[in-house]
Amino acid sequence: MLRAASLLRSRAPAIGITAASAILLGTGTVLASDDGLHPAQYPWSHNGLLQSLDHASMRRGFQVYQEVCSACHSLRRICYRNLVGNTHTVNEAKELAEDIEVVDGPDDEGNMFTRPGKLADHMPSPYPNDEAARFANGGALPPDLSLIVKARHGREDYLFALLTGFHEPPAGVNIREGLHFNPYFPGLAIGMARPIYDGMVEYEDGTPATTSQMAKDVITFLTWCAEPEHDERKRMGMKCMSILGMAALVAWYMKRNKWIVIKSRKISYVK
Repeated sequence: MLRAASLLRSRAPAIGITAASAILLGTGTVLASDDGLHPAQYPWSHNGLLQSLDHASMRRGFQVYQEVCSACHSLRRICYRNLVGNTHTVNEAKELAEDIEVVDGPDDEGNMFTRPGKLADHMPSPYPNDEAARFANGGALPPDLSLIVKARHGREDYLFALLTGFHEPPAGVNIREGLHFNPYFPGLAIGMARPIYDGMVEYEDGTPATTSQMAKDVITFLTWCAEPEHDERKRMGMKCMSILGMAALVAWYMKRNKWIVIKSRKISYVK
């Protein structure tokens, strides 16, 4: 009995360390997302309380998406009519829609047919289904970009760092064939090759198409796609704050007017 007690006392520190390790291992989970670098915070012009989205940048970003990103990624939640008044005029949006062929029907004879696109049509997907998309991309499914800004931790900062963070892997890091090194992607290896290069797109407004400029523009456009009500929300917020401010002044004046008699009265005690 005494021998067993002394043995437990001698092994108590080791048992305590083992138990603590088990608790830490049980509660702390190592995720693949912990492998990637955290992006820096960039001064996006639309992040302020009073700033709206840069619509010129949104128009350039749509051009980058159309000429580069649309080869693999879709925008299923965006219709051509959504572009009107934001990035394009009505006639420009109609011309963009008419460039695509949409399968419609059935007609009076029960047959499907193709027609030019309309403003009410959604942006076309580059693949007919997810299986075809996986087959064309080595098993990886390119995500839809409609809500990609909200769907990623870090939002615009992460996407900008991802698009501009492609480079050769450092010494000692082996990347499997078909993958590409990106320190900001979880796991450090991404199936998407570097999508944008300097001068890849010729902007119609003459803006130099550098890698960082194209990344900034397409992310601004995708920010609008994820939150089309961004500008209207801030506008309504300013109206509400103005009305509440005036209501607070009226309430303060009414309170002061009603209570001034009670607060300024003098109470005298007669013996």
